[in-house]
Amino acid sequence: MATMTAAERREEEKAAFGAYVDGCPTHQLMGIIGNKWSMLVLTDLAQGARRYAEVSRALPGVSAKMLTQTLRSLERDGLVARSVTPSVPVQVEYTLTLLGERIVPLLDSIKEWAGRHIEEIHAARERYDGTPAGV
Repeated sequence: MATMTAAERREEEKAAFGAYVDGCPTHQLMGIIGNKWSMLVLTDLAQGARRYAEVSRALPGVSAKMLTQTLRSLERDGLVARSVTPSVPVQVEYTLTLLGERIVPLLDSIKEWAGRHIEEIHAARERYDGTPAGV
């Protein structure tokens, strides 16, 4: 059995921890809802079915490319359903799936917590940033 150096041991531990984080359900979920637009899209769709243009109007800062990518990603994750009605022009409507509906209370809790505590976070950052390093 070969002896490992401390550096080799750290690399092995780092790889094992990386594998753990990649497989962690919480980490995976935060990757989905932590996306800049995902939470906003899900919150908008919680109001009911929406056509693409309606979602776009509800989120004026999102580009068409980013909205399309976000909707596709949420559809891939099973949170959003896309239905196409053949007509001229074709109508596309987005709705939350049952899984998407189940995440809405969590998003509401996050929004409520943020509204209550964001000023405390800003104050803590100002205190930290105003403190010389090492003090």
